Amino acid sequence: MTLIKSISGIRGTIGGRVGENLTPVDIVKFASAYALFIKNSTGDLRPKIVVGRDARISGNMVHSVITGALTGMGCDVVDVGMATTPTTEIAVVKESASGGIIITASHNPKQWNALKLLNSRGEFLNAVEGNKILEMAEAENFEYAPVDELGKVSHKQYLHTHIQSILQLGLVDLEAIKSARFRVAVDAVNSVGGNAVPELLYALGVKEVFKLHCATHGNFSHNPEPLPQNLTELASLMKSSRADVGFAVDPDVDRLVIYAENGEPFGEEYTLVAVSDYVLQHTPGNTVSNLSSTRALRDVTLQRGGEYFAAAVGEVNVVAKMKEVGAVIGGEGNGGVIYPASHYGRDALVGIALFLTQLAKSGKKVSELRADYPGYFMSKQKIELTPDIDIDAILLKVKERFSGERVTDIDGVKIDFPDRWVHLRKSNTEPIIRIYSEAKSLKEAEEVGKQVIDIVQELK
Repeated sequence: MTLIKSISGIRGTIGGRVGENLTPVDIVKFASAYALFIKNSTGDLRPKIVVGRDARISGNMVHSVITGALTGMGCDVVDVGMATTPTTEIAVVKESASGGIIITASHNPKQWNALKLLNSRGEFLNAVEGNKILEMAEAENFEYAPVDELGKVSHKQYLHTHIQSILQLGLVDLEAIKSARFRVAVDAVNSVGGNAVPELLYALGVKEVFKLHCATHGNFSHNPEPLPQNLTELASLMKSSRADVGFAVDPDVDRLVIYAENGEPFGEEYTLVAVSDYVLQHTPGNTVSNLSSTRALRDVTLQRGGEYFAAAVGEVNVVAKMKEVGAVIGGEGNGGVIYPASHYGRDALVGIALFLTQLAKSGKKVSELRADYPGYFMSKQKIELTPDIDIDAILLKVKERFSGERVTDIDGVKIDFPDRWVHLRKSNTEPIIRIYSEAKSLKEAEEVGKQVIDIVQELK
């Protein structure tokens, strides 16, 4: 069992002993620390906090504990119930709240849950803020509110507001989508996407929606990470239903994976590439993705006259870089689209609306659209971490071994060769080392990845 405390929040497995798992005691400590941080940073003695969750089985329990801790600290809570991560982010802004907590472990299996922390802009806290909350949680120097000053809870729904804001985006063409009479398949892995994605599709005027795992009971029908090996049923449904396009989302709907009409995956790395290409055609400018994302975004950006920038892995880092360089679109290669015209957060719903518009206007099949983009292949591997592994020493050795190449060390170590790259870093969400590599063929990508894995094994 596991408990991971990081600058981006607290994540762990449900059940077990305090301090070793995500138990009610750990949740109370962390939620109380967040409330104290918000009070201290805003000067508001009765801040308003938005709380939303995905459909995980443990979600109701975690939600109840968090709500109790926040109201106990004298915070008013706006409960948006089961809501996507981007919906909760938008609710923070709409409510003029001081912050928000999203209860989701994203792509992790059902035994996991987590608290993701937002600021008043509905964006994730930065490293300095996250570390401060960790320190407060360890100190446990909380002062709870007396009975007459306890916070109050109100209940609101924001999915409709979220969808309406998407429909009003300048680059979302409702008439084009409706005229295309799309047939769309959806795999929502029995979480909040089961409500959100079909509702968006109907609002966009999609002709027919084929639903797969859209019941929101949280007992995931397959591994919730939207990877090809976990989406075989969607691939089959694409063929049997003769759908034009398929969409898969993770449990909190901030990652979007696309399937072509022939049942083949579009490639999660190419979700951002395709949507960015469409945006850049109409609003030329810069783009940003993280170091572990495909080079195809760089290629498309340069082709459209913009400049590409890389950021450290993590949504907060990508958003910071996007603001710095004035990017018109950005995100992460795991299917995470960040479109500032909507909001600074990964949003699968925004991605769906933009992609369907692009598809409708192109007049092409999904497989034909995919063929327009540079052909890169990525290998994603990992090594389990044990307490005795000195990851910093390993990263230093790898950096030294490849000192003759272009090396970036803002997040782990990335080695850029002329025709390929490999990125080695410690995960923020799991006790593993991730090794991502990319080349013009899968064999070449796997080879350069294995080269680094062999070095790590040698140094372990």
